[in-house]
Amino acid sequence: MSEQHNELDHFSSNFQTPIREDAFALSDEQKIEQIKEKMAEILHVLGMDLKDDSLKDTPKRVAKMFVKEIFGGLNPEREPSMSTFENKYKYNQMLVEKDIVVYSTCEHHLLPIVGRAHVAYISNGRVIGLSKMNRIVDYYAKRPQVQERLTMQIVKSMQKALGTEDVACVIDAKHLCVNSRGIRDIESSTITAELGGCFKTDPTTRKEFLQYIGMKTSFHV
Repeated sequence: MSEQHNELDHFSSNFQTPIREDAFALSDEQKIEQIKEKMAEILHVLGMDLKDDSLKDTPKRVAKMFVKEIFGGLNPEREPSMSTFENKYKYNQMLVEKDIVVYSTCEHHLLPIVGRAHVAYISNGRVIGLSKMNRIVDYYAKRPQVQERLTMQIVKSMQKALGTEDVACVIDAKHLCVNSRGIRDIESSTITAELGGCFKTDPTTRKEFLQYIGMKTSFHV
C-alpha cells in the first residue's frame, strides 16, 4: 500500500477511522457501481418501484453522494495540504477559528451530525492558513464518524502540521439519530472537547479559549 493511502499510519489506534487495509483496492467509479446495485436492492426490498421517474436514478445518486461527497473524507487523496509557514510577525498569542460548520454522518445509523467546531492553537514558530483549519474540519467530518473521534482527529492533524501540542478543539453538534428517531429529542446537542498542551495543563489558557468561543460575533459579512 502506498504511503499516501496508508490511513493506518496517520494516528495511533485511538484516533483511527476503522477502515480495512484493502479500503482503496477499488476505484471511486467501481465503488459507485457496486453501491448503486446494492442501493437498488435495498429500495426494492422496501417495496419502492424503481421504474418510477422519480426513483429510477436514486441508487446512482446515492452512490455518487456516498463516494464523492459525504464520505469523501475516507480517501486520503482528498486530505487538504497541511503546509505551514514561518511566524515572521512573531504573533505568540492564541489564534481561534470559531463557528466552523460541521456536516458529518453518524456511523451508527448513517444519519447527519450538524454543528459547529471551534479550533485554536498557539504558534510554536509555524502558522497555518485560516482556511486550512476549515478544510481540516471538513475533511475528517466527511466520513462515518463519532463526534469524539472527529474532535481528536482535528486536533492531532493540527498538532502534526504545526509541530506543537498547543491545539484545542470544541464541537457542539446535533445528532439526527437522537433528534429525528429513537427518543426524538429535537433540542439536545452534544459537546466534545480535545485539549492539547497548555490548553489542557494551564487553566488560564483553557479559560481564555472558552471565553473566546463564547463571544458573539457582532457583524455579518
